[in-house]
Amino acid sequence: DPLTVNLKCDPDEAVRLREEHPAAIVPGWHMNKRHWNTVTVSGIPDRLLRELIEDSYDLVVAGLPRADRLRLDRP
Repeated sequence: DPLTVNLKCDPDEAVRLREEHPAAIVPGWHMNKRHWNTVTVSGIPDRLLRELIEDSYDLVVAGLPRADRLRLDRP
């Protein structure tokens, strides 16, 4: 409590988000702090949270082997 989630992020964007939302977005807990943020779910607008989740998903999928991306319909 409160609910938090680790989300992957472009390094420059990660820094910008931490500066704009210092109470809700911090360097990733037990993650590579350059690429991951820990986000307090209740601390940011729902729309921003959805965008961050979608961006994180895209970044993670882009790093998967090609065969795994194809199974997800993401060449």
